[in-house]
Amino acid sequence: MLRDELLRRAERDQRVREAAMPNGRLTIVQGLRFLWTDRRNTSWLARAVRRDGWPGVAAVGAEAAHAAWLLAQHADRRPHLQRGFLEALRGAVEAGDADRRDLAYLEDRVRVNAGLPQLYGTQYGTAGGVFGPQPIEDPDGLGERRAEAGLPPMAEQDARMRRLARGEEP
Repeated sequence: MLRDELLRRAERDQRVREAAMPNGRLTIVQGLRFLWTDRRNTSWLARAVRRDGWPGVAAVGAEAAHAAWLLAQHADRRPHLQRGFLEALRGAVEAGDADRRDLAYLEDRVRVNAGLPQLYGTQYGTAGGVFGPQPIEDPDGLGERRAEAGLPPMAEQDARMRRLARGEEP
């Protein structure tokens, strides 16, 4: 069943990532697990989307639809597929069958991966030894875009991301 497989794959995705969280550094084995898990999940999701379209809330429920987004979010090593997932998710959001917040995160991820500034301020990284959001297009309109997508104000996002970066609970 699609719902169950999405949830199983998302659970494994998170388990692999959480294994590295105590010190924030990956061993070679952990890195290989990341690559292997992401590669398998990306290929599997691509087949599922090609066959059935985006797994929206109506078909698989909110939790599994969010799991599909998580797999798409972690498809960084296959940018052409990730862009396809973005388009499919965009269509599902327009049809009222997926979460706008998930779309905002994936939109930003695809843009940052393509070397473009993000729209919603969801993607963080370290540049010049300083942790913070990746470049943002039209910072003056950020608050309005975040509100339209159902995201909290940027100050809340920033505080949460900095807590996570320090290894604190959100």
